[in-house]
Amino acid sequence: MQKELMVGISGIRGVVGESLTPDIVLKYSSAFGHLCRSGKVVVGRDSRVSGEMIRSIVIAGLISTGCQVIDLGICATPTVGIAVEGLKAKGGIIITASHNPIQWNALKFVGPDGIFLSPEENRKLLDLVSGDRIKYQLWNKLGIIDFDNSWSRKHIENILKLKHINVTKIKQKKFRVVLDCCNGAGGIVSPDLLKDMGCDVIELNCKPDGMFPHDPEPTPKNLYSLCQSVKKHHADLGLANDPDVDRLAIVSEKGIPLGEEVTLALATKFILNRKSNSSVVVNLSTSRMIDDIAKQFNSRVYRTKVGEAHVARKLKEIKGVIGGEGNGGVILPDLHYGRDALVGMALILEYLAESGKSISQLASELPQYFVVKEKARINKNFERNLTRLKRKYSRGKINSSDGLRIDYDDFWLQVRKSNTEPQVRIIAEARSQKEASNLITEVQKILNS
Repeated sequence: MQKELMVGISGIRGVVGESLTPDIVLKYSSAFGHLCRSGKVVVGRDSRVSGEMIRSIVIAGLISTGCQVIDLGICATPTVGIAVEGLKAKGGIIITASHNPIQWNALKFVGPDGIFLSPEENRKLLDLVSGDRIKYQLWNKLGIIDFDNSWSRKHIENILKLKHINVTKIKQKKFRVVLDCCNGAGGIVSPDLLKDMGCDVIELNCKPDGMFPHDPEPTPKNLYSLCQSVKKHHADLGLANDPDVDRLAIVSEKGIPLGEEVTLALATKFILNRKSNSSVVVNLSTSRMIDDIAKQFNSRVYRTKVGEAHVARKLKEIKGVIGGEGNGGVILPDLHYGRDALVGMALILEYLAESGKSISQLASELPQYFVVKEKARINKNFERNLTRLKRKYSRGKINSSDGLRIDYDDFWLQVRKSNTEPQVRIIAEARSQKEASNLITEVQKILNS
């Protein structure tokens, strides 16, 4: 088991009962309550089995520092950010380990702008925890808790009102969609959104009980049941949410997974077709498809470190029209500065309705690249081996702002420590599957030496 708590831009996460223990949860939630100056704090969680236990501790920590807690119950991660903004709260805590396996859980911290904490805000929180300077309230100044389960519905309604979404046109198509929510929080909200857009929805793993039927990361290897169900029901497409509904993967009408990078590429092409000469923000691990698409529409791409907070804040700073991460995370500023599988689903359905094409046709019209993603253990020679990689690929353009990314004209590769797992992530993208796989093999040899 993972003994070490992971602390970073994505909050804190660990294995429940090992690295994520009640005392850790209480200390961080109390520190966040102190940081919010006993103000209003929104709390939401995914459906994980450990979620209710952790929720109780989080609420105790917030109330002990005098906060007014607004408990949304089980909901999507982006719903919490939207509620923080809508309620003018001081912040929010989302209890979710996102795509991590079932034994994991986490706390994600949201600022008053509805975006995950900035690095500076994170440092303040960590200083409170490490310095043991949390101010607790006396019995007569403790906080209170209110329950509000209306925000999932408000989230849906906000999407349906977007200028980019023509609900009438989508309804006319009567799309048949197979939806796999991995028994996560998507089961609370995703079927309702699709039904509101007139879809015939075949629900797969949509019971939000946290008993994941497969690895919850929505990568092609974990979507076998969804692919089979799409073919069985002759559906127009399959859609997969991760447990906290901030990542979206697509399966074609042929039952073929399109790969998580395609989600953001399709959404970006759709938006830039309406808003050319604009700006897009993605992270350094995202496919070059985005660069090629932006070029078609005379638009500019900005790249940040991996992590939703980095992308969202840059997107807000430059007033970009769309952004996200190549893991299936779409950020549409017209709705909210956060990755959102729900808005991703709506944009894809609108694109299908407007184009009159199948999802496989739309995907085939994207720039064609092949990306391979692998993981490796972190060994004691990691930093030394990064230096060896730099020497081997010294003719490429080197970017060391987030691990190591090296770009050549016809391929790129990246090696970086994960923000969410005790692993090294290795990514290679090239014009052929063979070339990308060979790059991964070469990098693994060096990292394992």
